[in-house]
Amino acid sequence: MMIAALGTLPFLATLWLLVVVGAKQLEESGAKIAAALKGKPLAQPRTRAALRCQTRSRIQRPICASVEWRAAA
Repeated sequence: MMIAALGTLPFLATLWLLVVVGAKQLEESGAKIAAALKGKPLAQPRTRAALRCQTRSRIQRPICASVEWRAAA
């Protein structure tokens, strides 16, 4: 009996979290959905700036190992 009571709390917490996340997503895209259902373009198009993050990897020169280093390996 106690296991059922302890299992209910995580289930309800997960359900609540899904409802909150779903409501936030619907709030963000609700205008787009409504405009699409009416067959009209979105009144205020939102533009997002494209960010590009590129990292250059440094190409390392091969090291010529000395005889002592080769022996240690």
